[in-house]
Amino acid sequence: MPSERKHIVIVGGGYVGMYTALRLQKRLRGELRRGEIAVTVIDPQSYMTYQPFLPEAAAGNLEPRHVVAPLRRVLPRCRIVNGYVTKIDHASRSLTVRPAGARTAGVPERTIGYDRLVVALGSISRTLPIPGLAECGIGFKTVEEAIFLRNHVLHQLDIAASNPDDEEVRRRALTFVFVGAGFAGIEALAELEDLARDACRFYPDLDPSDMRWMMVEATDRILPEVGPEMGTWTTEALRRRGIEVKLKTLLKSAEKRHIVLSDGEEFDAGTLVWTAGVKPHPVVKASDLPLDDKSRIRTTDELTVEGLDGVYAAGDNAAVPDRSGFAEFTAPNAQHAVRQAKRLGDNIVADLRGKPRKPYQHKYVGSVASLGLHKGVANVYGVKLRGLPAWVMHRTYHLSRMPTVNRKFRITADWTLALFFRREIVSLGELEWPRQEFELAAGRTTEDA
Repeated sequence: MPSERKHIVIVGGGYVGMYTALRLQKRLRGELRRGEIAVTVIDPQSYMTYQPFLPEAAAGNLEPRHVVAPLRRVLPRCRIVNGYVTKIDHASRSLTVRPAGARTAGVPERTIGYDRLVVALGSISRTLPIPGLAECGIGFKTVEEAIFLRNHVLHQLDIAASNPDDEEVRRRALTFVFVGAGFAGIEALAELEDLARDACRFYPDLDPSDMRWMMVEATDRILPEVGPEMGTWTTEALRRRGIEVKLKTLLKSAEKRHIVLSDGEEFDAGTLVWTAGVKPHPVVKASDLPLDDKSRIRTTDELTVEGLDGVYAAGDNAAVPDRSGFAEFTAPNAQHAVRQAKRLGDNIVADLRGKPRKPYQHKYVGSVASLGLHKGVANVYGVKLRGLPAWVMHRTYHLSRMPTVNRKFRITADWTLALFFRREIVSLGELEWPRQEFELAAGRTTEDA
């Protein structure tokens, strides 16, 4: 590599990371081809997950592989490094990276230098020290969690149907609790309830009324992004489906899957899904970058890091000023991340070419959410929709934002096939333990010997 080549390193391959690299790949095509600039993307995974489609993947409406974009295919002119960044040292303009899969002690880490750095680590689930949460709860931010949750919910139906005379086992298996009424929680709850209700027709001993679905929310409303009126309508729509929505309620304990709520109610639940907010990726703390009181990187409206040269940040791990006046900082959602990535890429190009940067500005478009098959809610440019029109808008909007024509066609094909064929109700829970059968066979072989 020529010593004069400028090296841009992007930490994180999510929305901001991938779309920034995509923008640089387009705007710097000539420089990348001539070897004057190199772009490296570092992420443990080799793909970007389009999270708004995770509920549909969990419900079986979409093939899970179709909601992820392979980084090496999308970014052929960039170098992809699969690994975990464990430390950012801007003073020496270097990163410490642990190779992906190296989970044991003693595996050597490597150091990667950079000329310009984009911190796009995103966020992780924000949990609380609630007894039992770590042992039995599951998040909903990755495609792996979506696959697990689909298999788990269907497996609970199998358990209930296989124990017709044990009311305690049936009640526990058929109780599903979700904590956190933002987009992720509401859409996951609605889609999976829709899946389970649809699957009950194949279980003669189960009736949809046997199931108990519950949303627990600490505040006084759900889906704040769609506004108070549509949030209230969504609450009523879920309750009409038999879903319990508990507002101003906290989860106090979940030890051994025994749920204790702040309103005094206690019961057992076979499923606990935690979607109560996010927090910046902890690696930003292991850096010399300026942070605010919420551990977000302090960022200017031009998406540069305050007081530092050649460092940029956007997305969930950054406190980006909101120039629209809607809030002090932009919300941690996909809509902002994709838009910020475009501006971030253009600002990096401007810096490289000695031109002025432009601030990140946006107009509040609104929000859309799916509430299951053919059901949705939307508030776009002040136009409020519900039911089928909102559901169509949700699918149309997110399909347009899904990267690559390949994925757009595959998703459209999944939806088209779903018009003619019912959803699969097979639980592949054994995917969690793929070697269990082999280990059992190997153990028997040893005993026989």
